[in-house]
Amino acid sequence: MLNMAEGIARLGALAESRVVSTLADAFAAAGRDLAVVGGPVRDALLGRTTNDLDFTTDARPDEILAIVTPISSVQWDVGRAFGTIGAKVAGEQVEITTYRADSYDGVTRKPTVEFGDTLEGDLVRRDFTVNAMALRVPAKTLVDPTGGVEDLLAGTLRTPTDPEVSFGDDPLRMLRAARFAAQLGFEVAPDTVAAMARLRSSLSIVSPERVQGELVRLLAADDPVRGIRMLVETGLMEEFLPEVPALRLEVDEHHHHKDVYEHSLTVLRQAIELEHARHPGAAPDVPLRLAALLHDIGKPATRRLESGGGVTFYHHDVKGARMARKRLNALRFDAATTTTVTRLIELHLRFFGYAEGAWTDSAVRRYVRDAGDELERLHILTRADVTTRNARKARRLASAYDDIERRIDELAEAEELGAMRPELDGNRIQEVLGISPGREVGEAYRFLLDLRLDEGVVGEEEAERRLLAWWASR
Repeated sequence: MLNMAEGIARLGALAESRVVSTLADAFAAAGRDLAVVGGPVRDALLGRTTNDLDFTTDARPDEILAIVTPISSVQWDVGRAFGTIGAKVAGEQVEITTYRADSYDGVTRKPTVEFGDTLEGDLVRRDFTVNAMALRVPAKTLVDPTGGVEDLLAGTLRTPTDPEVSFGDDPLRMLRAARFAAQLGFEVAPDTVAAMARLRSSLSIVSPERVQGELVRLLAADDPVRGIRMLVETGLMEEFLPEVPALRLEVDEHHHHKDVYEHSLTVLRQAIELEHARHPGAAPDVPLRLAALLHDIGKPATRRLESGGGVTFYHHDVKGARMARKRLNALRFDAATTTTVTRLIELHLRFFGYAEGAWTDSAVRRYVRDAGDELERLHILTRADVTTRNARKARRLASAYDDIERRIDELAEAEELGAMRPELDGNRIQEVLGISPGREVGEAYRFLLDLRLDEGVVGEEEAERRLLAWWASR
């Protein structure tokens, strides 16, 4: 709940901070206006921590640069064409932008940049009323032409102007609505939601990179499920990640099974809870969260209704990994993220065989080897994937996973599982067998790796004896 008295006090502290006061004094000395704008003002009123400081001014870009250069350690002007100058002031990175009065062509999402003359005019063109507030400095005057404070008090997200016009100008704002709803825990105004549904197809003019950026920011929220539900219910998710709404499998009267969509949202929430519990204070693990959301996307394509009333999804892990790779590539995710997500999806069912009967040490080693650097994420995803309401079954699965983690720790301490390499390298293999580099060295290496996985550390002398026996038997 917004406490206005505390919020105003926090605004005062923001204005008096070293970086803000330094800039405010410099612009005032130059005879120019300056205001902190958008997110920092909203977050100060809400008592939230903000990492970015954005300012707006009546000064034009060249003049902004001239004002900040003497008081900053570095400056950059890559946004000069859009009226933005960046700088590092008092150790903090800031951006200062000339008042804007953008107009969009409705085709490319690229604005025609027009500089404005008033702070109020600049604020009205912004995405949501709660982001359309400014704090004039050094005067410490709150400027709120669109009712942002009232919407903060009500916990409501709405556009400063007609949502049809706002989203028509910039369709990416529809994704921001879902993201802010999740981040702030706000309800989106009904007319704003309705406009999102009507204009969903206009998202096609937004670049995949920008869409990906909003998806990442949404998933980084403490509870992104509210935003995901909004994207699915308005149809926006169909435009860039249709595999998620496709999880809402129909349930007929003869073949009853879980709603895979609801299951996936529960897995996502549980993965985030485990992430916080196991790694408190760590940055949001977006690849893990993506894997949690997408881990079952192969189910609709592999769904089979059996005569006895059952439902099967054979190989949905493999199918889902392929589908995820294709979609993440289309959204321009980096190779590392794509590899992590697809590997987790591919492996997310592996553990459930362990729950049905204890694995040999060899099986545990192979589980670690296959997971590689993703082992900790796989631990979290696998635990989060248990959403059964059967308390006895849930306890059994949790106990089984406690056991496999214990065994991994014990084997890791005894055998250096992290290395997971044969005891003889390629050079030693060539020396023992008297062969030159080539395909046979690779075959010998794989034999020794299987030996390592099956039996653990046997010692170099025994490894050489086994290698020679294997070579003689070929």
